[in-house]
Amino acid sequence: MRVARVGAGVLVAAGVSAGVLTCAGTAAAGTPIVQPDQGRVGFALSHDETAGLAGGPVPAVVSMFVPLSRMGAGLKPDTNIYKDETGGVHASLRQVVMEAADHPDGSVVIYLNAPGSRGGRVLDVYQNWG
Repeated sequence: MRVARVGAGVLVAAGVSAGVLTCAGTAAAGTPIVQPDQGRVGFALSHDETAGLAGGPVPAVVSMFVPLSRMGAGLKPDTNIYKDETGGVHASLRQVVMEAADHPDGSVVIYLNAPGSRGGRVLDVYQNWG
């Protein structure tokens, strides 16, 4: 059972990484971030990379394999995305990424979490803008 989860996590990580690379184009692919103490790896995307990701197929494909209940979102305080009283974010992956891309200096950081860590979340997305 544990092997299946690790295998699925590796497939999701490979898919997200390949999608980010494809959407970002040949000149850029995000800045890798490795946080072994936090049990995650990720990419910090530029504004152009974030816009490419928001406009491409990757958010929909990732959402086919990773349910929204297994994704986390770090939203900016001035977000327009609804967050309930328990902290639950009510938005798709595309909506979180697109909101950042809609700001002139907006970007996202995407983390892939180790299986079984971070409350069971597979993917965390953090918005950034000035």
